[in-house]
Amino acid sequence: MTDTTDMQGKTVVITGGTSGVGQVSARELARRGARIVLIGRDRTRTDAELEALAAIAPGISHSAYFADLFSMHDVRRVAAEIAAAEPRIDVLINNAGANMGVAGRKETVDGLEKTFALNHMAPFVLTDGLVETLCASAPARIVNTASDRAMVTKLNFADLQGVNSYRSMDAYCKSKLCNIYFTHSLSGRLRTAGVTVNAWNPGFTRTRFMNGQPLLVRIAARLIGGDPEDRARTLTHLVADAERAGDTDAFWAYMKPGKMSAASRDSGAAEQLWQASVEIFTTLFGVPPRMAALPADG
Repeated sequence: MTDTTDMQGKTVVITGGTSGVGQVSARELARRGARIVLIGRDRTRTDAELEALAAIAPGISHSAYFADLFSMHDVRRVAAEIAAAEPRIDVLINNAGANMGVAGRKETVDGLEKTFALNHMAPFVLTDGLVETLCASAPARIVNTASDRAMVTKLNFADLQGVNSYRSMDAYCKSKLCNIYFTHSLSGRLRTAGVTVNAWNPGFTRTRFMNGQPLLVRIAARLIGGDPEDRARTLTHLVADAERAGDTDAFWAYMKPGKMSAASRDSGAAEQLWQASVEIFTTLFGVPPRMAALPADG
């Protein structure tokens, strides 16, 4: 991470950019000349991060927007605000995520299971609100933070949000598989638009993500968890490096293509999730998403 020029003039929108690998990557991209647009929930942390970014890259007008990513209506609102205010978006990083089911299954104000809402539907809704700007700014990139935990599960479309059967870690793993499927489906639809879509795995890392996890997981993270600065190299590579400019529909881990399960490569299941997501969006907002009009084969 030494190049300080390759992101000059580019605008990067990121969720989860105030801590962990998202914060490290946002700061590195700012060092390379990018203008960072944060989407935060905690104003104190977000404002502090804006100050840090300003110190790293004086003269660049970084900005922040605020939203509750558990509320799909709030996500749609903030996407509309960003689309109206930002003339171009070169990169969208859907990085925010968590395992929200440690204390049991809970639903958002929209009636969605919380882990599914934050990890999958929030990126879907946010991307939908920004997709036209991304296409108009092409070549552009979308990077989704997934996990190798996606490789140990399958989706049950008869009970997608765990109403009838729920285990917190399984719900988390399924939401990360949703990230892989979303990446695959969207990359195909944007293939000819000049917008690449890739996913990556940060791995077991010492970040704020671990704060709400069971005690043994938190202890393990402190003892053997990866360093955010090291793990963020993969995200920054996918976002900024010229050699990745044409890559799309890839899953990366530790600076190289990651191993994928047979289930994670299931194009039929990916399309089924896409249609289910379109249906959820349409039910919530009364209109279909913009992305529903994109041709499936790009």
